[in-house]
Amino acid sequence: MIFVTGGAGFIGSNFVLDWLAQSDEAVLNYDKLTYAGNLQNLASLQGDARHVFVRGDICDQAQVLALFRQHQPRAVVHFAAESHVDRSIHGPGEFIQTNINGTFSLLEAARAYWSELADGEKAAFRFLHVSTDEVYGTLGPDDAPFSETTPYAPNSPYSASKAASDHLVRSYHHTYGFPTLTTNCSNNYGPYHFPEKLIPLIIANAQAGKPLPIYGDGQQVRDWLFVSDHCTAIRRVLAEGRLGETYNVGGWNEKANLDVVHTLCDMLDTLKPKAGGGSYRDQITYVKDRPGHDRRYAIDARKLERELGWKPAETFETGIRKTVQWYLDNPQWVADVQSGAYANWVETNYNNREQ
Repeated sequence: MIFVTGGAGFIGSNFVLDWLAQSDEAVLNYDKLTYAGNLQNLASLQGDARHVFVRGDICDQAQVLALFRQHQPRAVVHFAAESHVDRSIHGPGEFIQTNINGTFSLLEAARAYWSELADGEKAAFRFLHVSTDEVYGTLGPDDAPFSETTPYAPNSPYSASKAASDHLVRSYHHTYGFPTLTTNCSNNYGPYHFPEKLIPLIIANAQAGKPLPIYGDGQQVRDWLFVSDHCTAIRRVLAEGRLGETYNVGGWNEKANLDVVHTLCDMLDTLKPKAGGGSYRDQITYVKDRPGHDRRYAIDARKLERELGWKPAETFETGIRKTVQWYLDNPQWVADVQSGAYANWVETNYNNREQ
């Protein structure tokens, strides 16, 4: 069995689904079920004995340790995190609590469990920490992409909290010999993505006839990674990664935010034309930029390719088409996650922002 934290969130649920589609090894899925955790993502696993779900908080060290001792996992894959930059600007406290204190509590519980294992099981145990490229800060237009040796320079409360968690994980390997692995990924997209992030927000707003908000001039550049490619990379690092190492995971798809929105609008124009005619591009609205908005992220994923033979299977064009089609095919999922709490958040972040 493997122990997955945050396995009801966007990337975590995709990972659990992919894992159980390709392996009979069971998953203990531990998730707090905050606004972004959604058991509907895992509905296809209902009744599957290989999937054990426990609702809980990674800050609850005693509960986590009890679960380790009960289920005897051979590995931890740690997704659980607060992950939205805008939310971290409005309320950084939850990010500090979950991303820093929670990771510390999880490390302590995992280290206590690991120390009790027999030598063979101890040697085989792995703790894989899933992080972000945002810890590296921002790039100029002509700067080389982030590598694993790029100095950390986080610019938001979110990225700072993830940077702190990365440092904690690194320290546990170097201080205690604890068998850690860290991955730093670029922007993920794909099915089950909560519609506060750019791609699912644009798809949902376009169909609802709402404005498509673009921060600033829309020229912020991100490297886009299809979520199933990310899951494949994590499995590869978990199986073959060198202990104590960091591996950057990217899609080799640098796109400006405005170009991404144009692509989505054009795709929706083809797949689901507007009833009254015209283009979804007509709904684009420019709003005041996010404070401290990083201008460009780019990932150099050559270490992962060189050492472990991983490459993304999807181009941006193939991945984004699959993503748009999934949202068009699953309107009920979108409607269900757009709760009152989500609507209130959208109003706080977007409707009150200067245009």
